[in-house]
Amino acid sequence: MAPITDCLKNEGFQWTPAATKTFMEVKLMIEAPDMCLPDFSKVFEVTCDVSGLAIGGMLSQQNHLVAYFNEKLNDARQRYSTYDKEFYAVVEALYYWRHYLLPQEFVLYLDHEALKYLNSRKRLNARHSKQVEFLQDYTFVLKHMRELKTKSLMRSADE
Repeated sequence: MAPITDCLKNEGFQWTPAATKTFMEVKLMIEAPDMCLPDFSKVFEVTCDVSGLAIGGMLSQQNHLVAYFNEKLNDARQRYSTYDKEFYAVVEALYYWRHYLLPQEFVLYLDHEALKYLNSRKRLNARHSKQVEFLQDYTFVLKHMRELKTKSLMRSADE
């Protein structure tokens, strides 16, 4: 999506060949995912991931998508380390869905192993301390993304 949004940055609208290529790729993904309404009697699952240019997250329940979000990273955030980008993605996802997640415990899937030790770090910089303080409002179980993949493989084998 970055080449398309970049068309709007300068003083006018300038469509580029890169924007055309991206637009054609997006057209291939036009089928919307099946989403369900949230059921507050079931456990929510939050999955976050990052790329070099963007962050994204999915809110689901029992392998059914409830909501998703993505955000293009600005130039400064694109220079963050992978750890910082992953941490930022988690904080943004929890903030985005706080109205679903604050009242009850949920599962948070991460693919960056170091983030499993968020609360046990002895020294934090200013940004990390604010983010850790923000996470204190939530009750969640941290799981590695490997567990999610294993769970979905087992579920598809049962079907």
